[in-house]
Amino acid sequence: MRTLAGRIASTTARRVALPTMRLVIARCSVDYAGRLTAHLPSAPRLILVKADGSVSIHADDRAYKPLNWMSPPCTLKEGDGEQQDVWTVTNKGGEKLIITMEEILHDSSHELGVDPGLIKDGVEAHLQELLADRIETLGEGYTLIRREYMTAIGPVDILCRDAEGGTVAVEIKRRGEIDGVEQLTRYLDLLNRDPHLAPVRGIFAAQEIKPQARVLATDRGIGCQVLDYDAMRGIEDDKLRLF
Repeated sequence: MRTLAGRIASTTARRVALPTMRLVIARCSVDYAGRLTAHLPSAPRLILVKADGSVSIHADDRAYKPLNWMSPPCTLKEGDGEQQDVWTVTNKGGEKLIITMEEILHDSSHELGVDPGLIKDGVEAHLQELLADRIETLGEGYTLIRREYMTAIGPVDILCRDAEGGTVAVEIKRRGEIDGVEQLTRYLDLLNRDPHLAPVRGIFAAQEIKPQARVLATDRGIGCQVLDYDAMRGIEDDKLRLF
């Protein structure tokens, strides 16, 4: 166990730009100052500083959603003048996440490398191929931009345009669950930073979409599309015939 004084001494008032994942377990309190204000009282928590610059605060009571977070681009400043025990995370909008450290229990960094992303099973890969070939399944006037549209965090299954010319990102699953919606949300956040594509809306497409995933998608403005795999395979098309 290390005391706060010993840990902060080497990081005073410096900006952190780590090409690694950093994991910090600390007793801390957290304050968010922005459009709203929020306060987390003192407790042991996990702080993740990711290579993309994002910072998130986690408790040991949920699988996927942090207590508070700051999405990139943002800066992390450790220590400020007399307040050596304060981390300040600031995003481009000037919002701040202020983490007051009481005791650091663990601090380590790990280089994870490039993540290959989720590997689709045969059905999901075939659904992607079929939907790209018959993009009008999503609606009249849809046109394909490309399959496997690469981003910095992995490939978007399908990128297309709707009848009005708007950009649409499609995430395809065999079974649509919350983690798929989260994945599409991350893609949309990134794609909407590209002025050549923005605004980009999302469609979550699957053979079956769980109610919780549908609720989360709707809350985030993401459309849902149930795919009938058998019907799509049964459409007459020479490209789908083996003989």
